[in-house]
Amino acid sequence: MKATSSINLFQTSRILHLLIAAAVVFVVYFLLEPYFERVLAGKHEDQVALLAGVYFVGGIYLGRTFSQLLTVNQTRIPNRQLIILLILILFCCIALLLINTLPSFLNLVIFITPFTALSILVGMFVKHIRTAITLQLKDAQVSAEQSQSELQLLQSQLSPHFLFNTLNNLYGLSLTDHEKVPPLLLKLSDLLRYSVYETKALWVPLVDELSYLDNYIAFEKIRLGDRLNLRVQWESIHDPSVQIAPMLLIVFVENAFKHSKNTVESKITIEIELKRWADSILFSVRNSYEKLEAQTLNKNSGLGLENARKRLELLYPGEHTLTINAQPTFYQVLLQLKKK
Repeated sequence: MKATSSINLFQTSRILHLLIAAAVVFVVYFLLEPYFERVLAGKHEDQVALLAGVYFVGGIYLGRTFSQLLTVNQTRIPNRQLIILLILILFCCIALLLINTLPSFLNLVIFITPFTALSILVGMFVKHIRTAITLQLKDAQVSAEQSQSELQLLQSQLSPHFLFNTLNNLYGLSLTDHEKVPPLLLKLSDLLRYSVYETKALWVPLVDELSYLDNYIAFEKIRLGDRLNLRVQWESIHDPSVQIAPMLLIVFVENAFKHSKNTVESKITIEIELKRWADSILFSVRNSYEKLEAQTLNKNSGLGLENARKRLELLYPGEHTLTINAQPTFYQVLLQLKKK
């Protein structure tokens, strides 16, 4: 099946090349026929003009061959090469126009040199352009594949990172407040079900992501109890066409709970807001914070935040703004995303 497809593609390419060559011959014939009629005084000008067209096409294919030899080891086509070729093409065109003003016998003698050079240069220029575009597309494809691989790696780290942090919390509660563990395990089951099975796609509906955040916040409410002073305010969104990268916002919410729980204050204060504005999603998380806490964080701290930064660069290039404001008593994240 693949062999048949390749043969059909090759045949189509050959037919296309023949049609283009025929078109070039016709154009050259149309342009040169009046010239040869004047120079040859009405003697075989049609045949000569047709031969000139065929000759010009031959020069183009010769120029393509020269271009292939020049660019065989190049990974990119420098702009200066294209500029030089274009200047030489213009020079040949001007030379042909000037030759046309000379007496007839000098026309025929001198005409062949710039005409041949023009055909070869046109072939080289066209091939150079095509090679440059091919190399750029190849680079873009390689870059896209690398970005996709990196994105998949980053996304694959989300669930283990979340599970690691949550199991640490459950272990602490099992020692100090074990009656909270059963309801937390039920919530954890719902959270993991979403993070493992519902986040395979590149984009998910924002409404689903907010539902996941609701479950996570409910999980933290059970864990922290009366110590939590929480204000959540986000716009009611039911439109499934509004999409977002999965497991993106949770990183900042989880970070807020992780930072604030280690403060020396008796109350943990967290404020979470989300709203739509024009074609953007505005997200804000603010939490109580102790700067001294940074000295006690383990080596894995900040992994989720760094992961989120990289995902934003890959998924929202030039379409996001992330601002982090760490003060002695509070920590705030402001994120603006373009709606997908």
